[in-house]
Amino acid sequence: MTATPATQAAPVRAAWVVILAGICAALHIGKLPPALPVLQAELGITLLQAGFLLSVVQVAGMAGGIAMGLASDAIGLRRSMAVGLVVLGLASVAGAWAEGAALLLALRVVEGFGFLLVALPAPGLVRRLVPPQRLDAMLGMWGAYMPSATTLALLIGPLVVSDAGWRVWWVGLGLLSLGMAAWLRRAVPPPPAAVRAAPRLAVSLRLRRTLGASGPWLVALCFAMYAGQWLAVVGFLPSIYVQAGISPAITGVLTATVALVNMAGNVAAGRLLQRGVAAQRLLRAGYVAMGLAAVVAFAQVAGHEAPAALRYLAVLAFSMVGGIIPGTLMALAVRLAPDEHTISTTVGWMQQFSALGQFCVPPAVAWLAGRAQGWQWTWLVTLACSLVGLWLAARVGQLLARRGPAGRSH
Repeated sequence: MTATPATQAAPVRAAWVVILAGICAALHIGKLPPALPVLQAELGITLLQAGFLLSVVQVAGMAGGIAMGLASDAIGLRRSMAVGLVVLGLASVAGAWAEGAALLLALRVVEGFGFLLVALPAPGLVRRLVPPQRLDAMLGMWGAYMPSATTLALLIGPLVVSDAGWRVWWVGLGLLSLGMAAWLRRAVPPPPAAVRAAPRLAVSLRLRRTLGASGPWLVALCFAMYAGQWLAVVGFLPSIYVQAGISPAITGVLTATVALVNMAGNVAAGRLLQRGVAAQRLLRAGYVAMGLAAVVAFAQVAGHEAPAALRYLAVLAFSMVGGIIPGTLMALAVRLAPDEHTISTTVGWMQQFSALGQFCVPPAVAWLAGRAQGWQWTWLVTLACSLVGLWLAARVGQLLARRGPAGRSH
């Protein structure tokens, strides 16, 4: 019997709850930048420690993104998301009592594991919930969960931190995550009995197929080159603007806008791919835009920077056109996975390298800024990432050409 709109409504509503849960989890990734200036002042955190606070949340993904994806499958998608939200909530509340960088760093690692438990199973859960004709639209909405959360954190965070303090910001997000876990358990139905009883492909076989193919490695490395430089620039923007004498409220709006336009790049990537634009061309455009925009935004000529308005427009271009890259790579992860049984494993591998990039690049930028006593050499790091990304994009194009229009060799 064909499902009616009425019978489809409840699963679609449940899928929206899954997307909201992802946004809630991602708020913990984005909650730190608005609080960095206050943390440095109150807890005596150095610029290098601030760089590690930004990136250490990625340790979980860096160390075991692919393993966490397999673990999520093992314990169940819905249960994994609920557990991850609880972990995030408890770690955030505990972090409000930190008196130095050490405890904050440790709890950011815990939050990283909680985030993966939420983010990795979400696309599969959305796919299970919604009818096929709604799947592309809902997965497109899921693809914007990270920039959506970053935008919210950068808009709301400065107001909360300036009015009530960073500890209230930490506790508030912790309680929000605990409430979201309860809502998810109520709103999202457990999997059907047939799904629970279905045999799963052996873990070792999925790992061998994934890591033995070049496609997953290419999309993973491409994501690392994008994610590391994006977090390094956007993560430090609040600190840069505060040091320039801009008020926290205006800083929040400026930085949130940079995160918001990243969503446009993600959406544009999907539409351009549907219209037949080659994936490697989109990747090249994204990396070129990020490399050039960072030079305009940060470089100095004869000791002088570009005008402030031009530098801000460059940062907007950096984020918006760069947003084409993750949107393209999400599609490529499906096309370049070795087979249908290794798509989720490929996505986990991509997440692992994304975390690696986000762990390594922000501290490198912070170290360089500390040595130079300013941000004028940030473009060296971002340009290096973009040049490696361009080389990888060429390799992606060669692989797609060998595999033909379908994108896979089988």
